[in-house]
Order: sequence, then C-alpha cells, then structure tokens
Amino acid sequence: MTVLDRYAVVGNPVAHSLSPIIHDAFARQCGVTLEYSGILAPLDGFEACVAQFFGAGGCGLNVTVPFKEQAYLWVTERDPYASVAGAVNTIVRSTNGYLGCNTDGLGLLRDLRQNHGISLEGRRLLVLGAGGAVRGVLGPLLGANPAELVIANRTGARAEVLAERLEDPRLKVLALDALRPGYDVIVNGTSAGLEGERPAIAGELFGNAFVYDMVYGENSRPFLEEAAAHGAAGVSDGLGMLVEQAAEAFLLWFGMRPETLPVLAILRERG
Repeated sequence: MTVLDRYAVVGNPVAHSLSPIIHDAFARQCGVTLEYSGILAPLDGFEACVAQFFGAGGCGLNVTVPFKEQAYLWVTERDPYASVAGAVNTIVRSTNGYLGCNTDGLGLLRDLRQNHGISLEGRRLLVLGAGGAVRGVLGPLLGANPAELVIANRTGARAEVLAERLEDPRLKVLALDALRPGYDVIVNGTSAGLEGERPAIAGELFGNAFVYDMVYGENSRPFLEEAAAHGAAGVSDGLGMLVEQAAEAFLLWFGMRPETLPVLAILRERG
C-alpha cells in the first residue's frame, strides 16, 4: 500500500473549505501525488492538533480562521509577510523546524494584477477593515507601490495599531464617515461579508473604482451589487485570491507554481 504525503487545511469551521479541491487539482496538473484533507481543530486545541499532524508525518499545512495568529506563535521561524501580518496561513517544514508564511497578500495582488489587469502603482487604495484578513494583505499591497493606502475601520484604534506597525508614510487611517470619493481600488476586508452584509460607507465612494471583496460567493453579493449600482468601474469577489494564495502555498511546498485559471474556472462552474 502506497503511503501518500499528507497535507491539510486546519480551521474551525473547515467543512466548507475549498482548499482540498484546489490542491487536488493543482497536484493532478503538476503530476504530484498527495493526500490533502480538512482538519477541524477544537477552538482551544490548535497547538495540539498541529503537533499531532506533523508528528504523524504530515508535510505541510494551510491555516484558516480562527487560527492564523496562533499559527504565527507556534512556528519556529517566519517569512517577511507573516512577520508584518502577525499571522500565518501556510506552514512548511524547514531545517530549523517549521517555517510560517503568509500568502494571502500575494494571492490578492496576483488576482488583481494577472486576472483583472489592475495595476496598483501610483493609485489610491482604500482597504476596509483592520482585522486578520487585512493584516495579511497590507505588506504586499504597499509593495505594489501605490500613491496612498487608506485603512478605514469602525474601530479607529485597531487601524492605528496596524499603521504604526508598518510605519509607511503612504499608509493612512481614516474613520468610515470621513472617507471621500477618489479611490482607484477599494478592497473590503471586513467581517461584514461573512454575514452577507456590507460596510456602512457612502455609495458615492464606489464611483469609477475597481471594487474587490475578499469574501467570495453569495456573501460578497450585497457589497459588490451596491458598488456596481453606484458606478464602480469593475467588481470582483475573492475567489481568485483564494486560488492564488493556494498556488503560492503549493509553490512553497513543491517548488512549482500551478496554473490557476483552469482551477478557478472549475470552482466558478461549481457555483
């Protein structure tokens, strides 16, 4: 009996995760043989669950909500993106133990650039939210050389902490009610999308902007439909980001970056 290299995504909940489908498709495309599964970790048992997985011969892990910050503390070393974010979504075995990486921002940036043709250089960016999802993308977004990146959140103090951590003069914090039109790209990273709601911002902000929701599927519709109704130049949910960040994780594990558009097409067809 052939024993396959084991990979997994760990989270709570995790049954909804598309990661097994995505990585199985990547593996077939690249001629890699693996077993990829979802692991439901108890809310108070992440560390024990991960230690058991690797202790039993596991090769690599993806980490989803609510464990990305715990993963950051668990690993023995971190890549620059994880260090900035204070969160880890991919764990790789290394000579020093376990390397924690964050591929979320790279996934978002690649989806915007490659799949939607959106250049961020010299543009004004607005990012809504200041939670874990946003922390993971700010570094790569700033690396794309925008003219300005504004963080707007219901709780200003949380956004201020992010800005202080990054110490970049292009990064600014504004209250939601202080926002004015003129942004080229708007990214929703708030938790509102998880409930199928939308952030409380004025509709006029959407005019002529490319509007992106990091949530995908039905839950992204209220925000994106509102944006389209107010003249957005284009809209997208975060399914492409999900696939692109998974491809970055696959690259870390296997040294090969799979083609993402065929896999994205499969997921779109599934609905």
